[in-house]
Amino acid sequence: MGKVRKSGGTGESKGKGQTLAEQILDDKSARASSRRKTKQRTDEDDEFVDEKLSRKILQQARLQQEELEDEHGTGKTRLKPKPVLLSARGRPADSGSEEEEEVEEADFYENVEVDEDDERALAMFMSSNPPARRTLADIIHEKITEKQTEIQSQMSDGTGVQMRDLDERVVNMYKSIRQVLSKYRSGKLPKAFKVIPNLRNWEQILYLTEPEAWSAAAMYQATRIFASNLNAKMAQRFFNLVLLPRIRDDIAEYKRLNFHLYMALKKSLFKPAAFFKGVLLPLCESGTCTLREAIIVGSVLAKNSIPMLHSAAAILKIAEMDYTGANSIFLRTLLDKKYALPYRVVDAVVFHFLKFVHDKRDLPVLWHQSLLTFVQRYKEDISSDQKEALMELLRGHMHAQITPEVRRELQSSKSRDKEFESADVTTSGDMQTG
Repeated sequence: MGKVRKSGGTGESKGKGQTLAEQILDDKSARASSRRKTKQRTDEDDEFVDEKLSRKILQQARLQQEELEDEHGTGKTRLKPKPVLLSARGRPADSGSEEEEEVEEADFYENVEVDEDDERALAMFMSSNPPARRTLADIIHEKITEKQTEIQSQMSDGTGVQMRDLDERVVNMYKSIRQVLSKYRSGKLPKAFKVIPNLRNWEQILYLTEPEAWSAAAMYQATRIFASNLNAKMAQRFFNLVLLPRIRDDIAEYKRLNFHLYMALKKSLFKPAAFFKGVLLPLCESGTCTLREAIIVGSVLAKNSIPMLHSAAAILKIAEMDYTGANSIFLRTLLDKKYALPYRVVDAVVFHFLKFVHDKRDLPVLWHQSLLTFVQRYKEDISSDQKEALMELLRGHMHAQITPEVRRELQSSKSRDKEFESADVTTSGDMQTG
């Protein structure tokens, strides 16, 4: 018999010729090792740091140093402050709202600083007898007064539905919703509130919730709901009776507009016709629009896309109104969008400026700026007669820096009637050659 060979280097030959107990007790038998491999650190690793890691460390240290300098007021450079979302009365809003992604991507506007001299100059052009402002409460009170003089069984629109008073349980429910909306910051709204736009008497139901007591965040959510579910005519009434008075009151009280109300104003552009008829045009017709209000509402127009037909109709209406300083701001903002306006709208803007030929008052800088913007954008769409009339206007109303630019634009541009004549000559010449 041959000798039993001793176990070599391989794992299979190590256990041959031994019992199981001997293999377990044998120190030389193979043992299971961990699959994880630990990297052996050397002294060189402790001495040097990776290039990317060192760059991040230096960047964080620099940011911390700038923060410390900013706190003590010794730093030359200041970090850009992070935007804080404010709820009603200026308190930070709770996180986790339904529109968190949209809020993060929204454009933040800076505080509007208005010069007192400019405000006094615009105050000269405000209406001395402005019409009374009407809110939703005023409309509902008028309807209640009218309803008391009518017969209780009067039919509504011939559909066989009788006008009856609201059930007491419905009234109590929507009055309780008022408590929720006055303290709302984020989260879901009551389902009973979301169905209001689908009701026939939605104005009466909305009055029970007292919109003047809503928080700013609740106003934004309500604007989203009503702009999406109401038609243009009904949305116009909501914007005019609920949203616009709240915006004007907030600006008058805090000298700026709450962020949620600013977003509500931006969301109202979802219905452009309702926005112009319910917010912009009533603001101009009131005759009491301040410079701060015009700048804030104008920033919403400038930052959002608006269909050309709606903007052209708004420009036409503003140009035909009695002049106020806010009209110049809105005209300049809409003209800066560089629409291809119809000639009727261009002519209306020209006549808007020509109305001041015999006006002896000192016009504000905003008027000269809007005239310059109009000439720069639509100088090719003005007729030669209109250019001569505008040049005559510039002799009576001059600005040291703006008027020379307006005159240069008018003199260096072609007129639309000259272009038509050259086109007719070219066409007739081609016909004779043919």
